This record gives sequence, C-alpha cells and structure tokens, in this order.
Amino acid sequence: MTPKPSPFAGPLEIALRSALSHLGSLDHQPAAASATLSQLRARLAKPLNDSGISPEAVITDLVRDVQGGLLGSAGGRFFAWAIGGSVPAALAADWLTSAWDQNAALFACGPSAAIAEEVAGEWLKDLLGLPTSASFAFVSGCQMAHVCCLAAARHALLLERGWNVERQGLCGAPPLRILASNRHGSVERAVRLLGLGEGNVLDLGLDRNERVTAGVLRTALETAPGTATVVLLQAGDLNTGAFDDYREVIPIAREHGAWVHVDGAFGLWAGASPHFRTLLDGVADADSWATDGHKWLNVPYDSGYAFVARPAVHRAAMSHRAPYLVHDQDARDQIDWNPEWSRRARGFATYAAIRQLGRAGIADMIDRCCRHAATIVEGIGQLPGTEVLWRPQINQGLVRFLDPRAGATDADHDRFTGAVIQSVLEDGDVFFAGTTWRGRRAMRVSVLNWQSSDRDAHAAIAAIGRCLTAQQAKVATSPATSF
Repeated sequence: MTPKPSPFAGPLEIALRSALSHLGSLDHQPAAASATLSQLRARLAKPLNDSGISPEAVITDLVRDVQGGLLGSAGGRFFAWAIGGSVPAALAADWLTSAWDQNAALFACGPSAAIAEEVAGEWLKDLLGLPTSASFAFVSGCQMAHVCCLAAARHALLLERGWNVERQGLCGAPPLRILASNRHGSVERAVRLLGLGEGNVLDLGLDRNERVTAGVLRTALETAPGTATVVLLQAGDLNTGAFDDYREVIPIAREHGAWVHVDGAFGLWAGASPHFRTLLDGVADADSWATDGHKWLNVPYDSGYAFVARPAVHRAAMSHRAPYLVHDQDARDQIDWNPEWSRRARGFATYAAIRQLGRAGIADMIDRCCRHAATIVEGIGQLPGTEVLWRPQINQGLVRFLDPRAGATDADHDRFTGAVIQSVLEDGDVFFAGTTWRGRRAMRVSVLNWQSSDRDAHAAIAAIGRCLTAQQAKVATSPATSF
C-alpha cells in the first residue's frame, strides 16, 4: 500500500528552504529592518479568511510578507541590546521540540523532555560554577527566572516571620524590601508580578566601578534591622558588564539575615570561561541566581534559567498538586519548579547547544565575544570625535559621539550621538542601539553571538566611521544647539 503523503511535508520543506536562505544571507543582508511599519501592516494585515488555505500557501505568503521586517539578530553583525543567536544544534533541537509537541509539565506527559531538562540543568550548574545541590527551573527568560527566585525568597523570608504567603497572601504580611545594585527593568516587572511593589525596592549607591560597596550595603541593611530583605546583586550590568564584589558583600547580607539574589542575565556565563570566572569569585555563596540561555549560550528564544540554593523553599513556592495529575516518585516533575503549567520543552535546545559546544567551546565563544567587544570599542575610540565611556570588562562597552561644532553642549553631544546611531541603522551594515548612562547618551556595544568574527568587528568600526564622518559633515555648517 502506498503511504499517504504527510500533510506536514510541504510546509516544512518550504520552511526549511526559507530558513536556510535567511541564515545564509545574514553576512550580506542589512542587519537592520528595511521595511516600514505601514509596509508591514499592508502585507500582513489581511482580511480574516472564511475558508481555509493550504499550509504551503500560508507559509509561502508569510515568508514573502515578513521580508524587510526581520532584524539580522541571528547573525554576527548585530551588536545591540543583549541578544545572542542560535548554534545549529540548538536551532535544530528547537524545531524538533515543536514537532514532538510535548507538554513539559510532568515526567508523565513528556518523559524524554523531563530527562533532557534534568540533565541539562545539572550541566548548567557545572558550567556556571553553582552549587550542585541547587534546584533549577527552565523558564521563558531572565524576567521569569527572577520571578521564580524572588518567589522562593518571599516564601523563605516570610515563613521565617511566621507567615505562609502561599496560603495567606500578602495582605497583612510582614514588610519585605529589596536592596538593589544596578537594577534591570526585568526585576521591576518581577516585583510587580509578585505583589512586592516597586516602592519597596531601594537602589543602592554605586562606586566608580559600578559596584555596591560594603559600607553602602551595611548602612542600608541597618536602616531597618529585622525587616525581611532581599539583596539583589549584579553579574554583568546591562550597560557596563560590571560585577559586584560577592566575597565582600554577600557575608554582610548574611549577617543581617538577607536573601541574596544575583541577576546574571548574561554575565553569569563568565563562570564558564577560565579567563573571566574570577569576576564571579564568591557568587556561589548567594541564595539564588538568574540567567538566560538565549543570550550567551546561543539557544533560540525563549530560554531562561533560575537556580535556587535551597530546593525546599523553591519547591514550596512553585509546586502544585491536583487529583488528575500523575506524579512520578523518582523522576523530576518540572511543574514543581516552574510558574508555568503547560510549557514548551525548553530542555532539548539547551541540551543540544551544550553537547555541540562542550565545555571548551562555550568558554571559547565567551572569550571571542569579549575580544570582539574590546576591538570594536577601542577601534571606535580611535576615530576623531569619539569618546569611550566604558571599556569592556567582558562583552559590554559604551561610546559617545561628540558634536564637532564650537560651543557644543552636553545636550548637543546627546543629540549628535543619537543621530550617528540612527545613521548606522540606516546604513544597515551593522546594528547598534543607544542608552543613557550617568546622564549622557551613549551607544552600547554588546557582543553575544557565536558567529561574530574579527571581520565583523572591523566591519562595525568601518560602518561607524562612515556614518560618523557623514554626520560631522552634515552639521559642520550649522550653529551649535540647532541640530
């Protein structure tokens, strides 16, 4: 009997050809989007169809209609925000994850997914230098990793004060505050989701190296002794890549009974590099850690990891039981550690990425990204009319472009910096983004992609040079403050 043709074959073959074409073009296509908002809406905002359409036609149309609206973030010339790409094994495993379509909530409804996640979690702790006894969760990103970790902290700190927050809620609960170093916006959102309130987050003063000092932390802790407190430390600040001094400040937090949580969205991966892991000396003494896989491990979105040093409180904050669920006595049920119920089997892509790269490959990828970041920042710094605000400690740096006109003010330099960044995006050869740091507008240099090369780094310097020269010529004849 002739086998019946698979309804999946046609659309998947189109998707494969299109994906390979996209990935193969990343080296020579613009890294920025070229289509306008109105163009993309005109293409994609089709009337809702009454009758079905063949899957082949749907995918063909989709590939055509998104053209010009895809950033080159999967390639090596994307240096904005903190976005990695996808190593081949992780991408392939992610495709299979969709095809296998497992609900990775319990061992019972996805045995292989549960074991792949279990194994990958142990590998991650090994790579990052975290305690082998720590529990872990695979979540959608670092924000949800913060939610997991801070939920565990909330449970532990309030239980110590006689309050079961999972049962009693927050109304009438003992106060809980967060003392934060270099707080990222994802922490704010996690605090909101957990009902802790942004008003209960205090940003700590930092030294010139972007670190919280022992004296500042001790003073803050002593302002409300006995209050349930989370100390939030940074491993790789968003703008500068700065790391707190964990050996100095974690013992102080311990003296005051605080929970220490580390935001290591990308910086925690420095622990996988022999050259950079000293930046994380003492970090393993924290209570919880959050990081991303879709940043420096280069697995597809969405992939974040939460780790908690005290598995019992992690589980108490997350686990749920219902009569219809099937729990295994020996296997790890993911629902015990995650905020999600139905969830994607994220462990497969992480498992595949780690196996492809190995310990040495991950270390090499981290080291190369750091080298490229230094090359780009130093190269830009040698161009006339630039200022290096932060030289990379790891893979993050900051540069500023100076308005060349006589009498230019800081506000002029801010506007000029923005104009150069916009010119770079319009040029399209590379992609950078801006930020405001210490009150000044700057361009961030962020290198996280496994494909970024020496050639890409020098192409970035050349693109900046072209755009900077063009902007300098553009404003040369106009008076300062009129730009």
